[in-house]
Amino acid sequence: MKLPHKTLERKLFASGYSLIYAVDEVGMGCLAGPVVVCAVGMTNHFYNKHHKKLIRMRESKLLSSQQREKYAEELLKEKDLVYAIAQCSPRVIDKINIYQASRLAMRKAIAKISNFQFPISNEFSNLQLSKKDKRKPKSIVLVDGNKKIPNLKGEQMPIVKGDRKIFAIACASVIAKVFRDKLMDRYAQKYPGYGFEKHKGYGTKYHQIKLASLGPCEIHRKSFAPIAKLL
Repeated sequence: MKLPHKTLERKLFASGYSLIYAVDEVGMGCLAGPVVVCAVGMTNHFYNKHHKKLIRMRESKLLSSQQREKYAEELLKEKDLVYAIAQCSPRVIDKINIYQASRLAMRKAIAKISNFQFPISNEFSNLQLSKKDKRKPKSIVLVDGNKKIPNLKGEQMPIVKGDRKIFAIACASVIAKVFRDKLMDRYAQKYPGYGFEKHKGYGTKYHQIKLASLGPCEIHRKSFAPIAKLL
Protein backbone atom coordinates (compact mmCIF):
# COMPACT_ATOMS: atom_id res chain seq x y z
CA MET A 1 0.00 0.00 0.00
CA LYS A 2 1.32 3.43 -0.98
CA LEU A 3 1.44 5.92 1.85
CA PRO A 4 0.89 9.68 1.56
CA HIS A 5 4.17 11.43 0.85
CA LYS A 6 5.67 14.86 1.51
CA THR A 7 7.17 15.36 -1.96
CA LEU A 8 4.72 18.03 -3.15
CA GLU A 9 4.96 20.07 0.05
CA ARG A 10 8.74 20.03 -0.04
CA LYS A 11 8.72 21.18 -3.68
CA LEU A 12 6.35 24.02 -2.79
CA PHE A 13 8.56 25.15 0.10
CA ALA A 14 11.62 24.97 -2.17
CA SER A 15 9.85 27.14 -4.75
CA GLY A 16 9.24 29.96 -2.28
CA TYR A 17 6.08 29.15 -0.32
CA SER A 18 6.30 29.81 3.42
CA LEU A 19 2.97 28.35 4.53
CA ILE A 20 1.05 25.32 3.32
CA TYR A 21 -2.56 24.78 4.26
CA ALA A 22 -4.45 21.56 3.57
CA VAL A 23 -8.15 20.89 3.89
CA ASP A 24 -10.36 17.79 3.88
CA GLU A 25 -13.95 17.02 4.77
CA VAL A 26 -15.70 14.05 6.37
CA GLY A 27 -19.36 13.05 6.49
CA MET A 28 -20.37 13.96 2.94
CA GLY A 29 -22.35 10.76 2.38
CA CYS A 30 -23.93 10.46 5.81
CA LEU A 31 -27.67 10.47 6.39
CA ALA A 32 -27.29 12.23 9.73
CA GLY A 33 -25.02 14.71 11.44
CA PRO A 34 -22.96 17.62 10.15
CA VAL A 35 -20.34 17.70 7.46
CA VAL A 36 -17.03 18.45 9.20
CA VAL A 37 -13.92 20.04 7.72
CA CYS A 38 -10.41 20.25 9.12
CA ALA A 39 -7.83 22.70 7.83
CA VAL A 40 -4.20 22.26 8.87
CA GLY A 41 -1.30 24.65 8.44
CA MET A 42 2.41 23.91 8.43
CA THR A 43 5.70 25.67 7.81
CA ASN A 44 8.84 24.14 6.36
CA HIS A 45 10.04 23.60 9.92
CA PHE A 46 7.40 20.87 10.30
CA TYR A 47 8.64 19.07 7.19
CA ASN A 48 12.28 19.25 8.20
CA LYS A 49 11.55 17.08 11.21
CA HIS A 50 11.39 13.30 11.26
CA HIS A 51 7.97 12.21 12.52
CA LYS A 52 8.69 8.68 13.63
CA LYS A 53 5.24 8.11 15.11
CA LEU A 54 3.48 9.28 11.94
CA ILE A 55 5.38 7.11 9.45
CA ARG A 56 2.45 4.74 8.72
CA MET A 57 -0.26 7.39 8.86
CA ARG A 58 -2.60 7.49 5.89
CA GLU A 59 -6.04 8.66 4.83
CA SER A 60 -8.62 8.19 7.60
CA LYS A 61 -10.80 5.61 5.81
CA LEU A 62 -7.83 3.26 5.57
CA LEU A 63 -7.26 3.28 9.34
CA SER A 64 -9.07 1.64 12.25
CA SER A 65 -10.67 3.93 14.82
CA GLN A 66 -7.85 3.10 17.27
CA GLN A 67 -5.20 3.98 14.68
CA ARG A 68 -6.93 7.24 13.80
CA GLU A 69 -7.10 8.29 17.43
CA LYS A 70 -3.44 7.45 17.95
CA TYR A 71 -2.33 9.50 14.93
CA ALA A 72 -4.66 12.38 15.78
CA GLU A 73 -3.22 12.50 19.29
CA GLU A 74 0.31 12.72 17.86
CA LEU A 75 -0.68 15.42 15.38
CA LEU A 76 -2.32 17.57 18.05
CA LYS A 77 0.84 17.39 20.15
CA GLU A 78 2.86 18.79 17.26
CA LYS A 79 3.84 22.39 18.00
CA ASP A 80 4.67 23.11 14.37
CA LEU A 81 1.19 22.29 13.11
CA VAL A 82 -1.96 24.35 13.61
CA TYR A 83 -5.48 23.22 12.78
CA ALA A 84 -9.04 24.47 12.74
CA ILE A 85 -12.37 22.64 12.58
CA ALA A 86 -15.54 23.92 10.94
CA GLN A 87 -18.87 22.26 10.30
CA CYS A 88 -22.23 22.75 8.64
CA SER A 89 -25.35 21.42 10.32
CA PRO A 90 -27.94 19.14 8.71
CA ARG A 91 -30.26 22.16 8.48
CA VAL A 92 -27.71 24.08 6.41
CA ILE A 93 -27.01 20.99 4.30
CA ASP A 94 -30.73 20.67 3.54
CA LYS A 95 -30.91 24.35 2.63
CA ILE A 96 -27.91 24.72 0.30
CA ASN A 97 -27.03 21.04 -0.55
CA ILE A 98 -24.16 18.92 0.71
CA TYR A 99 -21.57 20.09 -1.81
CA GLN A 100 -22.13 23.77 -1.10
CA ALA A 101 -22.22 23.06 2.64
CA SER A 102 -18.86 21.28 2.51
CA ARG A 103 -17.33 24.22 0.62
CA LEU A 104 -18.79 26.68 3.10
CA ALA A 105 -17.24 24.69 5.95
CA MET A 106 -13.91 24.69 4.08
CA ARG A 107 -13.96 28.47 3.77
CA LYS A 108 -14.80 28.77 7.47
CA ALA A 109 -11.95 26.45 8.51
CA ILE A 110 -9.40 28.23 6.33
CA ALA A 111 -10.55 31.63 7.59
CA LYS A 112 -10.00 30.43 11.16
CA ILE A 113 -6.57 29.00 10.53
CA SER A 114 -5.31 31.94 8.50
CA ASN A 115 -5.62 34.10 11.61
CA PHE A 116 -3.44 31.79 13.73
CA GLN A 117 0.06 32.78 14.77
CA PHE A 118 2.54 30.04 14.04
CA PRO A 119 4.71 29.20 17.06
CA ILE A 120 7.77 29.19 14.79
CA SER A 121 8.03 32.98 14.86
CA ASN A 122 11.63 32.96 13.65
CA GLU A 123 10.39 31.28 10.46
CA PHE A 124 9.71 34.75 9.07
CA SER A 125 12.17 36.78 11.17
CA ASN A 126 14.46 37.44 8.20
CA LEU A 127 11.73 39.24 6.26
CA GLN A 128 12.24 42.50 8.22
CA LEU A 129 9.14 44.06 6.68
CA SER A 130 8.56 47.80 6.99
CA LYS A 131 5.14 49.26 7.69
CA LYS A 132 4.86 50.22 4.03
CA ASP A 133 5.65 46.69 2.88
CA LYS A 134 2.39 44.83 2.42
CA ARG A 135 3.94 41.48 1.57
CA LYS A 136 2.72 38.43 3.40
CA PRO A 137 4.33 35.00 3.62
CA LYS A 138 3.48 33.17 0.39
CA SER A 139 0.89 30.48 1.01
CA ILE A 140 -1.20 27.89 -0.83
CA VAL A 141 -4.18 25.70 0.05
CA LEU A 142 -4.09 22.02 -0.94
CA VAL A 143 -7.62 20.72 -1.49
CA ASP A 144 -8.74 17.10 -1.69
CA GLY A 145 -10.70 16.64 -4.91
CA ASN A 146 -10.75 17.92 -8.47
CA LYS A 147 -12.13 21.42 -7.91
CA LYS A 148 -10.95 24.56 -6.20
CA ILE A 149 -12.95 25.99 -3.31
CA PRO A 150 -15.18 28.73 -4.78
CA ASN A 151 -15.02 32.27 -3.40
CA LEU A 152 -11.76 31.66 -1.58
CA LYS A 153 -9.00 34.21 -2.00
CA GLY A 154 -5.43 33.10 -2.52
CA GLU A 155 -3.75 30.23 -4.32
CA GLN A 156 -5.24 26.76 -4.31
CA MET A 157 -4.26 23.38 -5.71
CA PRO A 158 -6.96 20.69 -6.00
CA ILE A 159 -5.59 17.14 -5.96
CA VAL A 160 -7.66 14.10 -6.92
CA LYS A 161 -7.41 11.51 -4.13
CA GLY A 162 -5.24 13.99 -2.29
CA ASP A 163 -6.04 12.40 1.05
CA ARG A 164 -4.30 9.22 -0.14
CA LYS A 165 -1.37 10.95 -1.85
CA ILE A 166 -0.50 14.09 0.10
CA PHE A 167 0.72 14.00 3.70
CA ALA A 168 -0.76 17.37 4.69
CA ILE A 169 -4.23 16.43 3.40
CA ALA A 170 -4.02 13.04 5.16
CA CYS A 171 -3.34 14.93 8.41
CA ALA A 172 -6.50 17.00 7.90
CA SER A 173 -8.45 13.84 7.04
CA VAL A 174 -7.48 12.06 10.26
CA ILE A 175 -8.19 15.02 12.55
CA ALA A 176 -11.56 15.69 10.89
CA LYS A 177 -12.65 12.04 11.16
CA VAL A 178 -11.71 11.70 14.83
CA PHE A 179 -13.50 14.96 15.66
CA ARG A 180 -16.68 13.95 13.84
CA ASP A 181 -16.74 10.42 15.28
CA LYS A 182 -16.60 11.82 18.81
CA LEU A 183 -19.34 14.29 17.94
CA MET A 184 -21.56 11.47 16.69
CA ASP A 185 -20.87 9.53 19.91
CA ARG A 186 -22.32 12.47 21.81
CA TYR A 187 -25.32 12.58 19.48
CA ALA A 188 -25.86 8.89 20.21
CA GLN A 189 -26.50 9.80 23.84
CA LYS A 190 -28.82 12.67 22.91
CA TYR A 191 -30.73 10.64 20.31
CA PRO A 192 -30.62 7.01 21.56
CA GLY A 193 -31.78 4.07 19.51
CA TYR A 194 -30.32 4.97 16.11
CA GLY A 195 -26.87 3.54 16.76
CA PHE A 196 -24.95 6.71 15.89
CA GLU A 197 -22.07 5.44 18.02
CA LYS A 198 -21.76 2.50 15.60
CA HIS A 199 -22.30 3.89 12.10
CA LYS A 200 -21.62 7.61 12.77
CA GLY A 201 -24.61 8.59 10.65
CA TYR A 202 -23.73 6.63 7.50
CA GLY A 203 -26.53 4.79 5.72
CA THR A 204 -25.79 1.28 6.93
CA LYS A 205 -28.46 -1.43 6.89
CA TYR A 206 -28.73 -1.17 10.70
CA HIS A 207 -29.21 2.59 10.49
CA GLN A 208 -31.94 2.29 7.86
CA ILE A 209 -33.78 -0.36 9.89
CA LYS A 210 -33.76 1.96 12.90
CA LEU A 211 -34.89 4.86 10.72
CA ALA A 212 -37.85 2.84 9.47
CA SER A 213 -38.95 2.01 13.02
CA LEU A 214 -38.15 5.29 14.79
CA GLY A 215 -38.47 7.84 12.03
CA PRO A 216 -35.95 10.66 11.47
CA CYS A 217 -34.61 12.73 14.36
CA GLU A 218 -33.42 16.33 14.47
CA ILE A 219 -29.95 15.62 13.04
CA HIS A 220 -31.10 13.60 10.03
CA ARG A 221 -30.61 15.24 6.63
CA LYS A 222 -34.16 15.61 5.39
CA SER A 223 -33.13 16.43 1.82
CA PHE A 224 -31.39 13.06 1.40
CA ALA A 225 -33.56 10.49 -0.41
CA PRO A 226 -33.70 7.76 2.30
CA ILE A 227 -34.92 10.37 4.80
CA ALA A 228 -37.17 12.33 2.45
CA LYS A 229 -39.22 9.24 1.60
CA LEU A 230 -40.00 8.75 5.29
CA LEU A 231 -41.42 12.25 5.75
